[in-house]
Amino acid sequence: MSLWKEYRKLHRWLLAAAAVLAAFYLARGSRPLMNALARYVTQPLKRGLAAVSYLTSVSLAEVWYFVLAAALFFYLTWAVRRIIRRKRKWRSVYGFAMGLVCAGLTVWAAFCLLWGVNYYTDNFQEQSGVYARGVTVEELRQVTAYFAGQLSAASETVSRDENGLFAVSRQEILSQATEVYANSYEAFPTLRMTDRPPKAVNMSTVMSAMDFTGFYFPFTGEANVNMDSPAAFLPATAAHEMAHERGISSEQECNFIAIVTSTTCGIPSYVYSGWLLGYIHLGNALITVDQDAWQQIRDSLPEDVIKDMEENNAYWAAWEGPVSAATSKAYDSLLKGYGETAGIQSYGTVVDMLVAYYG
Repeated sequence: MSLWKEYRKLHRWLLAAAAVLAAFYLARGSRPLMNALARYVTQPLKRGLAAVSYLTSVSLAEVWYFVLAAALFFYLTWAVRRIIRRKRKWRSVYGFAMGLVCAGLTVWAAFCLLWGVNYYTDNFQEQSGVYARGVTVEELRQVTAYFAGQLSAASETVSRDENGLFAVSRQEILSQATEVYANSYEAFPTLRMTDRPPKAVNMSTVMSAMDFTGFYFPFTGEANVNMDSPAAFLPATAAHEMAHERGISSEQECNFIAIVTSTTCGIPSYVYSGWLLGYIHLGNALITVDQDAWQQIRDSLPEDVIKDMEENNAYWAAWEGPVSAATSKAYDSLLKGYGETAGIQSYGTVVDMLVAYYG
């Protein structure tokens, strides 16, 4: 019996998955087609998935990963036993490998359709009219100083513990997330949609090891956040992941959206977190071109703000290692594969957008 006949179902599966991927890679060159696909197919589908997923407060994305790991374990166990029992072992090895390839291609094809499409649609800059542009050092100094002033004022409005650290309840932060975008609809009508609170990931320690503060999972339509990392950044992280729910693929644009929506929503914890995130991006850019100006602005910040930033730096420094480095490299490759040629460095473009908007 030929390999084609013995494994004809797997071969048909392989061809079907390959055909879907080929169609996607051919179609991504057409912006109108990608816009239509996102607007009328993938976004409504993800919102439908979200409607089901949010019937429970449990992160189904987290459950999905556990189920996938268990399925892979049982498949490997079954395959090894089958290979040992059969005389023509190489045929079993072929079938086993083909099964893995087909499953992997199917997941990748589904990911491309549910999420990859967004990399080839009109981006948020085009939808909003706020474009990243080259900025002068003086503009950068002015906007950084403005953010530092707003951050200092906002720091007085949030609860703090006995050590002066940000101490707003994480559950309270998530429960208020549905109100964050409301005040932004007039300025950015493209952001309008019904929101649900992002989900807390129970295995947040794993996320920290992988250098993730949150992620959007297109297979369930859920925004997920790390509950272990410093709480001062959780509001902005929640707003960032909710931007992904709106079909915005660019990390830089989602950071900009998180900052603008958080600082204008009127919720103290989000306002503070938004100014804090924006100041850090701007400050990191300013220190590379004018260290004296950066130092002067940083010295103007209240001690409580400094403590929040130091806590954040210490937390992530403790997780630096091969796992976080490998994850960052993999994610960098993913971004470049979808056309973000700057990879993870594309996060820096948020500074240009902030200066263009607030300058």
